[in-house]
Amino acid sequence: MNDLTCIIIGGGHAGLSALKAIKETTRNMTNGRRIRFVLFDKQPGHVRKILLFRPAVGEEVIMIPWTHYSFSEGVEFVQGTVASVDSGGKQIQYKDAHGDEAWIPYDLLVVAVGSVFRRPDPDRGGISLTDQQTAAVIRERWRANLRQSVHETDVKERKRLMSVAVAGAGISGIETSAELALEMQKEAALLGLDSSEVAVYLLNARERLFPEAPEKVGHKLELTLNKCGVTVLHNRKALREEAGVVTVSNGDRLPVGLCIWTIGLIPNPDLRSMGLPLTPDGQVLVDGSYRVQGATGVYSIGDCTRIVDPRNDIADQMTCKEGGLQGERLGKIVMADLEGRPAPVHKKVPLDFFCIGLGKNRGLVWGRKRGVNLIITGKLAWKFRNIAWKAGSKLL
Repeated sequence: MNDLTCIIIGGGHAGLSALKAIKETTRNMTNGRRIRFVLFDKQPGHVRKILLFRPAVGEEVIMIPWTHYSFSEGVEFVQGTVASVDSGGKQIQYKDAHGDEAWIPYDLLVVAVGSVFRRPDPDRGGISLTDQQTAAVIRERWRANLRQSVHETDVKERKRLMSVAVAGAGISGIETSAELALEMQKEAALLGLDSSEVAVYLLNARERLFPEAPEKVGHKLELTLNKCGVTVLHNRKALREEAGVVTVSNGDRLPVGLCIWTIGLIPNPDLRSMGLPLTPDGQVLVDGSYRVQGATGVYSIGDCTRIVDPRNDIADQMTCKEGGLQGERLGKIVMADLEGRPAPVHKKVPLDFFCIGLGKNRGLVWGRKRGVNLIITGKLAWKFRNIAWKAGSKLL
C-alpha cells in the first residue's frame, strides 16, 4: 500500500501541537499504511511568537530548529508558502524558499497558519512589533537614541531620546513595556546616563489594565509596571507618531524617541488566497470537530480558525493556550476519523488563568476557581510564566 500523506501548514504553537498529537495517536500508521508527515512553514524553525518582544529589548534567539523536537523525527520540512488548496483534487500549491512553485498531494491536511500582528496604516508612523526583523530594528533604534543622548546638551531633546511610547496595552504591550524599561535603564547606566530619566509610556485605550480579571488585579499589575519604570496612561489611544511626537486621543502630545505599536492580532491574511471557506473576519469555517466545511480530509485549528463550542456557541480566543488544546484534541479526532469512529467534539475549556512576565524575577499570575481569585507575584509568578512560554512551544 502507498503511504498516507499528512500535511501540516504552519509550525506555530497550534501546528506543533497538532503534529505532536497526530503522530502520538496514530504512531505513524493507520489501517496498515504508514503516515508520511510534511510540515510547511515560512520560517526555517519554530518562532516563539509570544516572546517576540525579547529580540526588541535584547538579543535573545527565539527561533527553535525543527530538529530540536523529538516528535520531528521522520517529518519532512518544507520552507515555503502555501498559495492555494485544491480540496477537490486533494493537493496544495506552494512556493518554496527559492521562489519555485510546485504541487503536492495530501490525504490529510491541517491548516494552522495562525495570526499576524495588526499593523496601523503606514502614515501613522512608529514601528509595529510584528516579526523578528522589526524587533531588531526597534532594538537598534532605542539603543542608538541612548547613545545619542550621551552627547545631547539640550535637556528636552535628551529626555525625548530617552523616552518610548508603547501603543497597545494587551499582554504583549505590557510585557514589552516592562522589559524595555528595565533594559533601557540598564543600558543608560552603562553609558553614564541618569537611568531615572528613562521614560516608557504604555498607552491603554481602556479604563484599566487587564479587564479580564478583577479591578484589584489590574491595579496590582500597574503598580508592578510602575516599579519597572513604566507609566501607564489610561483612556489614551495613540493616533500617530510624527517627527518624534506621539499625538494622543485626548489631545496630549508625547515627545518620544520611539513609538512601538502592539495593537493585537488578525487571522493570517494568506488564508484569503487559499480557497477555503472563511468568516467575514478571515477565519476558516469548521465544524465541531475542526473539519473544514466542504473539504474532505482537511482540518483547521488555532488563531486562523473560527472554533465554537456547539453547546453554547462560545468561540475560542486567539491564544496559544487554546491553540495547544485544540491541537491535542485534533490528534484524537483524526484517529477517530481514520478508524471510522465518532470523533470528539470541541468543548470550550474555561481558561481563567493568566501569566504575565514583567522582567526577570517579576511577574503576575491570576487564576479563578469556583469564584475564588488567586494572585501570585514576584519570582514565583516569573517561574510560572517561563513554564507557560516553554509549554506553548512544546519545550516541556
